[in-house]
Amino acid sequence: MAEKTMRAVLVVVLCLCVPPALGFYVPGVAPVEFKSGMPVDVKAVKMTSTKTQLPYEYYSVPFCQPTKIKYKAENLGEVLRGDRIVNTPYQVNMMENKACEVLCMKPDKALKWTKAESDLVAEKIRQDYSIHFIADNLPSATRFEMLDTGQVMYEHGYRIGYVVDNVPYINNHLKLVLHYHTEDDQTFRVVGFEVEPRSIKYGELTAKDGKCTFPSDPEKKLAGQAVKDKQETEVMFTYTVEWKKSLVRWASRWDTYLTMTDVQIHWFSIVNSVVVVFFLAGILTMIMVRTLRRDIANYNREEDVEETLEETGWKLVHGDVFRPPRYTKLLSSLVGAGVQIFFMSVITIAFAMLGMLNPSMRGSLMTSMIFLFVFHGLIAGYFSGRLYKSMKGTTWKTAAFQTATIYPGIVFGTAFLLNFFIWGEHSSGAVPFTTMLGLLAMWFGISLPLVYLGYYFGFRKQPYEVPVRTNQIPRQVPEQVWYMNPLVSMLMAGILPFGAVFIELFFILTAIWENQFYYLFGFLFLVFSILVISCSQISIVMVYFQLCGEDYHWWWRSYIVSGGSAIYVFLYAIFYYMTKLEIEDFIPGLLYFGYTSLMVFTFWILTGTIGFYAAYIFVRKIYSAVKID
Repeated sequence: MAEKTMRAVLVVVLCLCVPPALGFYVPGVAPVEFKSGMPVDVKAVKMTSTKTQLPYEYYSVPFCQPTKIKYKAENLGEVLRGDRIVNTPYQVNMMENKACEVLCMKPDKALKWTKAESDLVAEKIRQDYSIHFIADNLPSATRFEMLDTGQVMYEHGYRIGYVVDNVPYINNHLKLVLHYHTEDDQTFRVVGFEVEPRSIKYGELTAKDGKCTFPSDPEKKLAGQAVKDKQETEVMFTYTVEWKKSLVRWASRWDTYLTMTDVQIHWFSIVNSVVVVFFLAGILTMIMVRTLRRDIANYNREEDVEETLEETGWKLVHGDVFRPPRYTKLLSSLVGAGVQIFFMSVITIAFAMLGMLNPSMRGSLMTSMIFLFVFHGLIAGYFSGRLYKSMKGTTWKTAAFQTATIYPGIVFGTAFLLNFFIWGEHSSGAVPFTTMLGLLAMWFGISLPLVYLGYYFGFRKQPYEVPVRTNQIPRQVPEQVWYMNPLVSMLMAGILPFGAVFIELFFILTAIWENQFYYLFGFLFLVFSILVISCSQISIVMVYFQLCGEDYHWWWRSYIVSGGSAIYVFLYAIFYYMTKLEIEDFIPGLLYFGYTSLMVFTFWILTGTIGFYAAYIFVRKIYSAVKID
């Protein structure tokens, strides 16, 4: 009866958590049809820098503002990413080119920055900030050519300025190049958005009645607009609009943004990882199967019983192998958190692989991950509760509370502390207080009750059956060889799973810290599958060696050793920080290592849970295959 009720609850929860992900995001992919002369809104998303890792909203810098500033309503993922989508004064109409327009409300006068404003802009230029616009939900990009190959590449957004001889220059003239596609010359679709920034000193252009004109001599080189420290600055913002016909269809308009990296290297690396990992996994499987068959055959021989009993091996610890470990409550809580992360990861990657969480749907990936994690508290509670009962646990309510709070509490607490530093920098990346209250409400109002509900049903079910009885007196564990030391075992066991993911890890880190788009979710699903296989294989091998050494304390060891690849992930993150990023200040470095530590901790819980269940199934299997007197 309890099992049927549990299945019904699971179906209800899945119905609750799946439709929002589908129903909310899929309609957003419909193309927008424009007729000639219709306005095309150019909006600002945020300003970002790889040097500071602190996003800022567009009007945190004294740019020209429209008559009325309107912020777009954002989803949870956009807020957490630091996006603050707002309208801009750029006037763009479909199929209408503009030679040169003055941007600010006083069209014939320069915008005058105070000393403090000039210092602020100069600081942002030196920190290599880029501005991100969108037009028809298509992000802006800057086109450039590689000097050695001449290959055309694109950079997200456009630089706010540049520095020459330690003097910052502001890019105050933008050429907005928009590409359109049409089938009937009546309706048009935006399929490309490029920005060509330029710095032009005030006075170089002639401005009148909101229009501006370039010098009649096209070969005349225009001076750049310098922004000097601790001085007032006069600057005029201008822009040009150019429409270009394109053969690119609307469905393919994101290809430009998703091919900014060398895909061939990505393909080669992924295939190489797949081949190597499957080759090693095959060797391990063959060795384990042959060794186990021989062991089981020897143990099950009716003759030479006395000789068999005198042998050392994993059979000798059959009376202690299922003895509950220390800190059963903590172990079951970590395993429950790992189950929650596992199901959240699988469903998120599957949705993204099917195109439901593509980059055009800003914030959808993070929003879906949070909601899926919250709703899978039910499954986490069920698995954790049944495991806790199998380990002879009794205080299930306390264990359920620990399962619901240990991982989210660490993540939320760390993010909350880091958020104080972001608040101090007045960055848009700081999570608003109301959003934090909303996250707390989801945690304690949805996830916590679901964990308790799952724990209730999991604890009521029969514990996992074990094939042998546990002795009353624990067996003494002999001294182990050096390579069975927990730290050495972690380092050895972590190499194989890390080898499966480190190439993909590079692209994920690049997407997070260098403002790139990550889109190869098909590859990610393949790599995730290989990670599950490799973690399971290595956990089984290490537990087998441990039991052969007559050490039956495998419960915690299987969890910790399986997560050994997290050590290599952290070391690789340090290597990435030292070689790829240009972070110099304390707070950006603190944010990097703070959030990276959370990623590594999550990865350890995930891989540890995978390895634990693989080892648990393996141990039950081999001890059920031998005859125990």
